[in-house]
Amino acid sequence: MPRYPKWSRELIALYESGATNQFVLHGNVNDRMLVPSRSGDALGSLDDFLSEVLLQSFEVVLTYDLGNGLRVAKGGTIFAKWPSFSDSKALPRNPREAVDTITHYLRYCANVRRLSNQHISVACVIRAAHLAIPSLPGGLNYDLNAMALLVREWASETVLAEHQLATFLVTENLNDLNPLIVNHPKTAHIRIPLPTLESLPDAFQLFGSRYTTALAEYQSDLNRPAAQLAGATLTSIEALLKGKEHAKQPLRDSDLADLKKALVEKDCNDLIEFIEPTRTLDDIYGQEAIKDWIRQDVALWKANDLEAMPMGYLLCGPVGTGKTYMVECLAGEAGVPVVKFKNFRDKWVGSTEGNLEKIFRLLHALGRCIVFVDEADQALGQRNAGSGDSGVGGRVYSMMAKEMSNTRNRGKILWILASSRPDMIEVDLKRPGRVDVKIPIFPTTTAEEGFHLIRALCKKNRVPLEKEAFESVKLLIPNLITPGAAESLAIKVYRLTKTQKLAPADALRECLEDYQSPIAEEIMQFQIGLAATEASDLSFVPEQFRSLR
Repeated sequence: MPRYPKWSRELIALYESGATNQFVLHGNVNDRMLVPSRSGDALGSLDDFLSEVLLQSFEVVLTYDLGNGLRVAKGGTIFAKWPSFSDSKALPRNPREAVDTITHYLRYCANVRRLSNQHISVACVIRAAHLAIPSLPGGLNYDLNAMALLVREWASETVLAEHQLATFLVTENLNDLNPLIVNHPKTAHIRIPLPTLESLPDAFQLFGSRYTTALAEYQSDLNRPAAQLAGATLTSIEALLKGKEHAKQPLRDSDLADLKKALVEKDCNDLIEFIEPTRTLDDIYGQEAIKDWIRQDVALWKANDLEAMPMGYLLCGPVGTGKTYMVECLAGEAGVPVVKFKNFRDKWVGSTEGNLEKIFRLLHALGRCIVFVDEADQALGQRNAGSGDSGVGGRVYSMMAKEMSNTRNRGKILWILASSRPDMIEVDLKRPGRVDVKIPIFPTTTAEEGFHLIRALCKKNRVPLEKEAFESVKLLIPNLITPGAAESLAIKVYRLTKTQKLAPADALRECLEDYQSPIAEEIMQFQIGLAATEASDLSFVPEQFRSLR
């Protein structure tokens, strides 16, 4: 089985060893995949892979979904010998009746084996199982629970477990399927991943012979586009190549980054977005101790020396101190994509958890990446969120905590949380092993620091402010200026130089005379104190703020 995907080898081993005969296939179940055959690989669906590869040896294959109802996909002649089967009666379409019928047939086959030693190997595939046996809050739907218990019995009832039987429940997200099935110890969860850096080259070998114009520039090295498009589904990649082939346009290196971004965001239904890493740490004014620490971590990451590589960072500090900007600069320094969570929460029960599952699948397929969670105190949920949100906050917290502490992600996924209220993030999410480095970001502490920050941002806005101007505005520069406030001042300076034709120094003086901090002083002091308290290293905290710890 050298060319079989890893998930299928795992499934085969579990079945042949007798460990289980029931499998929940979840994850990238709706994508195209390589289906190996004697004549060579071909692209097909998960249904094709099951029928042509995994279920070849079964004499009877039953399938069910809400649209088509119960069908006999293979072995119709054998199935017709079942005394309860009648040609004049259509197979059921209703989920409860279909599950009852399958259960009765499986028991019939098992009894035939026990009485006459005649073996009838049977496989059953329930497509979109979450639509037939969904997870509902409270678990008070007796009909659904009855179906779930019957499906569990296919794996646990002794007379069935000893028979040549395999059952497959296909669902995109585990959280959408009835928990009586998902949490059953005799049910194995087999995750089908998104195409990875390791699996995509085989697909591109197949694409290379089909889309010769689209891949004309890569025929000598098809691994190049494969590496660039990791994380996108084969369905979206093939659609892209078909479009290029039809338009007779070759795919180019300059297209790949933007195409990957568009494909992945589309596949994830706008649950995430990519942040373009166009800056480096050189673009950050000041914060030298922090920049040195981050550069050391990036050097370890690039050298693949992961023993001391943190699992995650927490960026904390008052509003407007540039936490998001620092993430962009860190990404540019590391040269990896940055994925930012968008609004993954949904009003429908179970949808929020399903959205998180989709995001996690993408992260595992991307290779090295940074995951940025802004406003982490709100986004990550609470251990005890109460009943006001039907327990969604608690489940989000549990899923995030589990994913962030997965040691297999070390060196692959770097988590960065940002918050001006780190005290509201659950303590367990901030512990070492999830967040190893807590970086406080502070406003300026002296008039000179404030001036140089404003000057740097004026330069960015093409307003040259000479160093000598400091003396003329020294007494007007307030303490505790954040990069956000400084940028607002720089824009006002630019405006005055254009609208009133003032010199930059005079424009700055006029702006400072009317300056009012966008953040109340008591809030600023409170958030500075929180950031100083959270710092994982005292060298990150200026001397004047250490007393606030």
